[in-house]
Amino acid sequence: MKNKIDIIAETDHWIALNKPSGLLSIPDREQSEPSLKDFLNEKYGKVFIVHRLDKATSGLILFAKDEATHKVLSKQFEERSVEKFYLGLVNGILMSSEGSIDAPIMEHPAKTSFYLTHQKGKASLTDYQVLKEYGPYSWLQFQIHTGRTHQIRVHMKHIGHPIVCDELYGSDAPVLLSSIKRKKFKLSKADEEERPLLHRLALHAWKLSFADIDGTKKELEAPLSKDLRAMLQQFEKWIK
Repeated sequence: MKNKIDIIAETDHWIALNKPSGLLSIPDREQSEPSLKDFLNEKYGKVFIVHRLDKATSGLILFAKDEATHKVLSKQFEERSVEKFYLGLVNGILMSSEGSIDAPIMEHPAKTSFYLTHQKGKASLTDYQVLKEYGPYSWLQFQIHTGRTHQIRVHMKHIGHPIVCDELYGSDAPVLLSSIKRKKFKLSKADEEERPLLHRLALHAWKLSFADIDGTKKELEAPLSKDLRAMLQQFEKWIK
């Protein structure tokens, strides 16, 4: 597999990994490209998906190594006893530094794999907290209390602050340093055009807290990917 997979934690019963952006969690219907599950099946014989991340989302994902563990962990996700935290960059400056988005989500009746808020949808709850403002962007922490497909992406679009580089629910426009530096920004002589700081969905699955099969509490954390870290470092350098 071309992508290097970082193992966050592993036991005899489960494995947690830091999934790169651009890699499927599980095979799609067409089996069009390799997935993280394919890689793990080759390595471990057979694994069981406990929850999923969007292809474009990086971060923490958990797989069970046996059916009994899969049942225990999946039940916790279904019962919403797992604490799930994300980090992400959104467009704009929010009016409130923290809040909750309680808006039902349903699949679009005509667009496949596209979701929207609608009163006929399933209950969906996302908490957010603004950690830092960077010019036209805001860096947020999210906690999702439900696990709807594209939940954070749909909810942030709903309040008018879509996730950066989200071609489905916002814009695929890349993050450019010139948007932060403005008048101070100058291209180097070697560059004909500006190189984006980020050109993928700015969303990262950060932390999970759940009960292991013996009942002990487990708290796992996936470090930010290299591209997100580099982007934030540039923001910090030039925002002063």
